[in-house]
Amino acid sequence: MTDLLSSLATARRDGSPIGVTSVCSAHPLVIRAAARNAARFSDTLVIEATCNQVNQFGGYTGMLPNDFVRLVQHISAEEQLPAERIIFGGDHLGPNPWRREHAGAAMAKAEEMVAAYVSAGFRKIHLDASMGCAGEPAALDDATTAERAARLATAAERAARAAGGEPPVYIIGTEVPTPGGANHAISDIEPTSIAAAARTIDVHRDLFLKQGLADAFSRVIALVVQPGVEFGNENVVPYDSARARGLTRLLEQEPGLVYEAHSTDYQDRMSLRRLVEDGFPILKVGPELTFVLREALYGLDLVATDLLPDYGSRPLYQVMERLMLAKPGNWQGHYHGSKAEQRIQCHYSFSDRIRYYWTQPEAEAAVAGLIAALQGKTVPLTLFRQHMPSFEAFAGSPLDPVSLLLASIQRSLDEYRFACTGEVFNTKTNPTDGGRR
Repeated sequence: MTDLLSSLATARRDGSPIGVTSVCSAHPLVIRAAARNAARFSDTLVIEATCNQVNQFGGYTGMLPNDFVRLVQHISAEEQLPAERIIFGGDHLGPNPWRREHAGAAMAKAEEMVAAYVSAGFRKIHLDASMGCAGEPAALDDATTAERAARLATAAERAARAAGGEPPVYIIGTEVPTPGGANHAISDIEPTSIAAAARTIDVHRDLFLKQGLADAFSRVIALVVQPGVEFGNENVVPYDSARARGLTRLLEQEPGLVYEAHSTDYQDRMSLRRLVEDGFPILKVGPELTFVLREALYGLDLVATDLLPDYGSRPLYQVMERLMLAKPGNWQGHYHGSKAEQRIQCHYSFSDRIRYYWTQPEAEAAVAGLIAALQGKTVPLTLFRQHMPSFEAFAGSPLDPVSLLLASIQRSLDEYRFACTGEVFNTKTNPTDGGRR
């Protein structure tokens, strides 16, 4: 199952670089769109949960690792994607959810979490113990990080042996963009230095070997570094291949490794393709997929407002506004400025912190009401031209809103597939799934 991931370095060395899209989302519609795309192209679906999102205590989604696996497998089966074509990944697995506790307690919970992930069937494991716990610096030195990563790998190896099946592959390193994007306007991002990347590899390798984890380290396939990509609330820093050239050259000394690129959201297709060619073939994407879903939901909310006399004035928007004001914990500290500026960010920021609210019962009811209101309705081309011009193909016939929502996500995924394969999807065969760039 993980052979695809293990082959990335070889493919690059052979001069035929390929990539994989790593979908980081627990939203059922994003999962469905990703499974549908994988089934459509006979691809492997790589899908990840994060330590805060899913853990042995439920995370912010309320799901245990087993629950996440069951959800993805259920949706994938409905989309006719076989279970053997799904790779489950665990992102930032380490003490981060419990970093306010002392290291001993936080690491014990992190080891338990990693074991739960592996026992549930996750086989792509990002070992991330870089963050300080109570009484420690915010960011730890390489030696401490590697020692804790080895502890987590030991827990993963033990769980894998008990569960049976193939052993996990590992991602190390932690120098990543701000989770969910920066909370301010950004103009420049410095890529990780060659020296820092090389030291991370060397320290982890030495520590793993000293602790009898040579076999586990042989399955380290990628290093997380900062390639120079980032998005803030209102802007995106595009990838600059020239600035990452040193990191690319370092791979010549580490022929078994590639890089994993986090926060690639909102990069254009050619930037994504250059990342793959330059040695960053694991492309992580998350907020962009719920961002484009929100765009489509709000567009349909406007269409229904104009089309249906009894629908009301943007009720979905109004519900999300109330929820975010009533429960501001997921965006306060990330959005700044006047109340008017914060309101714009709450709804439209690239960091898409509105994604934390879609599972609230009131939000789910509003989305269900929107879908029910438009189901089977024929929407004039003029309304699509006004509110959702890129979805004109849905005009003039009975509307299936869910198909449109899925198509909005698939368009982004098509860009990533081009980056990973170099293949352009033929929009003439299915205009609703066409590329957006």
